Amino acid sequence: MLLQGCASAALRQPLPSRLADQATLPGMAANVRYWGDDPLRGLREWVDLSDEQLEACCRGIMDRPHDYLLVSSGGDRGAFGAGLLVGWTASGTRPEFQLVTGVSTGAIIAVFAFLGPDYDDSLRDVYTTHSSRDLVAERGVRDAMSGGAVYDSAPFRRLIGQYLGDEEIAKIAAEGRKGRRLLIGTTNLDAARPVVWDLTRIAASGAPDARQLIGDLVLASSSIPGVFPPVLLDVEAAGRQYDELHVDGGVTSQLFLDHGGLDWKRIAERLRVQGKPQVYVIHNGRTRPRLTAVRSSVDGLSRDNEEAKPQWKEVEPRVSPILTRSMSSLLRTRGLGEAVQLYAQSHSDDLGFNLASIPDDFDHDSDELFDREYMQALFERGYALAQSPEPWTRGSPR
Repeated sequence: MLLQGCASAALRQPLPSRLADQATLPGMAANVRYWGDDPLRGLREWVDLSDEQLEACCRGIMDRPHDYLLVSSGGDRGAFGAGLLVGWTASGTRPEFQLVTGVSTGAIIAVFAFLGPDYDDSLRDVYTTHSSRDLVAERGVRDAMSGGAVYDSAPFRRLIGQYLGDEEIAKIAAEGRKGRRLLIGTTNLDAARPVVWDLTRIAASGAPDARQLIGDLVLASSSIPGVFPPVLLDVEAAGRQYDELHVDGGVTSQLFLDHGGLDWKRIAERLRVQGKPQVYVIHNGRTRPRLTAVRSSVDGLSRDNEEAKPQWKEVEPRVSPILTRSMSSLLRTRGLGEAVQLYAQSHSDDLGFNLASIPDDFDHDSDELFDREYMQALFERGYALAQSPEPWTRGSPR
């Protein structure tokens, strides 16, 4: 077993850092992903395209109100966000989202939220009918020490495949052609940087492995380092084959909108948005961060992150280096999730801001990695909150 672990590390063909910006996935266009900490990427086409090009790509989201949904990481606490969305549908006030982003457990929720209320039953099923026994398989001590994780995530990957079939991929592609966007985040462990994946573009690529890739990315975004194995993705660069190691997007960013590089007022003008665009943040945690409506704070954070740019390091797929590298990334980028909130709040004239998080009076505890009873209680708490008169904290919570 130990020799097998050594062999798996040796079989890596890690992408050299000098080719990081050139690497593409086989059969996929370069624009299906971008660095999550790059302010010059992301939703730039909403600003940079000509009027004719914008009409061609985004006619389905023009001349209407805009609502953007951001779903955070949180592990089994994602049951809260799932319940909130299902309860929101039942309240009769849930809008269609022009943009949905998700990280870790938020990536799972984001897919169903993007597909719409018709998939509320799937959301409920995922978060209330499964337990650790259904989602992971324990590894022996030797396997855990010589491999990349304590648990085998193969059962979870099979579950993703059951819910994301060809029909769902086709629907994601169709909505993407209207101009709607579904984005999820992973962490490139070699680079210690967040990566944003445009699932709408992947689904619409026509590539025969689009469904497989989307499932792998949802798994990667949810793969807690050291707990679940990292996901190895094949890439191409400079005519050669390499690989990248991807883990939980929450390692580098708890949630995201953009990295401070977009003029949202200009976007609203170009897309002829009716009213003020609304940002809805589902924070799958108890703590409500204080938000500071000061642009300079965000700009300063961006400068600090640039000055503390991480060093590239090839990571062996074993528990110790994975955990060490992940914790280093987490500490370096601990403010990225809050930066998104800071950015949205500092642009309050351009975007409405709405936050929902687990109420402080929720007192259930989890007894295992995925505790069914705990998730059921949390789902119902989120559902009840969505039914309340004021489920959202608007502006800056104090």
